[in-house]
Amino acid sequence: MHFHPSSFSWGGSCRFQDSTGTYVRYTMTDLNWIHHLERGTGDLTVLLLHGTGGNERQLLTLGRQVAPEANLLGVRGRSLEEGFPRYFRRFSATRYDQEQIRSEAAALSRFVQDAAEEYGLNPARVVALGYSNGANIALATLATHPQTFLGAALLRPVMPLDEPPATDLSGVSVLVLHGAHDPYAAHAGA
Repeated sequence: MHFHPSSFSWGGSCRFQDSTGTYVRYTMTDLNWIHHLERGTGDLTVLLLHGTGGNERQLLTLGRQVAPEANLLGVRGRSLEEGFPRYFRRFSATRYDQEQIRSEAAALSRFVQDAAEEYGLNPARVVALGYSNGANIALATLATHPQTFLGAALLRPVMPLDEPPATDLSGVSVLVLHGAHDPYAAHAGA
């Protein structure tokens, strides 16, 4: 079943049975992000940030494998590129809209705090799991709002900020993974 955000009203939610028979609830609230929460039994929340063209459910399976007892909070990017969701605009494969990156990083940081309050999650126990564009927005959020995440696992990130601030990330565990033949690894920065 396909979900289209225009079928929602703010504050509304949609519940349906997907092709696997699982009931899914999508929420569009005043949190301003299309998202999906799958509750776990633990105190940790893994914020799932998809790659270009993905959605809030893209990383659910990986999230559950990585953190079996965690709450999983998948968030859909609010920018579109040729109709595909992203977290910020890009002008080329390695040139990004700097103003939008900073704005969306701030908005994502606010979303994490607001979602924690809305759903009764521990805001001090949120870890980002991002792939590609999702890893990039997590990295930008870490650089500009380091208090947002307890840690992060970033798959195929590049630093999207042209001039990242000098940020103290002591105490924040970050795992960065690139493939041996990843064409973006050369642009990842130090």
